[in-house]
Amino acid sequence: MAERPKAFDPKAEFVRKVAQETGISEGQVRELISMVGYDHSSLVREARILKQSEQ
Repeated sequence: MAERPKAFDPKAEFVRKVAQETGISEGQVRELISMVGYDHSSLVREARILKQSEQ
């Protein structure tokens, strides 16, 4: 029996996109989402702050 293609998950794709864009891990993006929600601008702002604090 042929494998069915995986369904597209927009939330998972969003997490990957933000992680790639900001340089933080997907787990860190998920933590930020739990704090600020799915607003892209807020996530990127907080991710950049987080990334700077790691350096």
